[in-house]
Amino acid sequence: MTHAIVPLAIAAAAGPTRIPARVALAGAGLAMLPDADVIGFALGIEYADPWGHRGASHSLVFAALTAAGIALVWKRARKAWAFAFLALAMASHGLLDTLTDGGLGAALWWPFDNARIFAPVTPVRVSPIGAGFFSARGLETMLSEIKWIWLPCALLALGGWALRSRRAADQSASRRTKV
Repeated sequence: MTHAIVPLAIAAAAGPTRIPARVALAGAGLAMLPDADVIGFALGIEYADPWGHRGASHSLVFAALTAAGIALVWKRARKAWAFAFLALAMASHGLLDTLTDGGLGAALWWPFDNARIFAPVTPVRVSPIGAGFFSARGLETMLSEIKWIWLPCALLALGGWALRSRRAADQSASRRTKV
């Protein structure tokens, strides 16, 4: 669920006039969607396969194609800003996964390259898959995500809100002095 916080923080920072709630929620859903690839385990798809966990569904191309597919059926997503937000929201999943300290990395460059990659720094504890999330290791993961993802996202959202509030106050003061 931590993946959803990134687009929600971006939307909160930008404000509801720039990123409406429905688009923000769609972005949150898209940010979590790539992990649906774990269904592949039950279908015999190996982790390291191109369609395995953290494979194609975690790529930048897949994020753009998914946003394009949504734009075909949702008029609001056809606007350039909404399309870009939705693609970025989904892409953020693979990008965050490259910051984790385990697993195989993410296939960000699929279909051009199936290599799984990590960022140069990997401060986020990798999350256990399935019920293992509700364990001591799962708690370690959550604390790591709070430190490295939730807190920076909260700062981004609060910073955007503060800038918008300041701008609104300045505009209000400017109108009062003109009258």
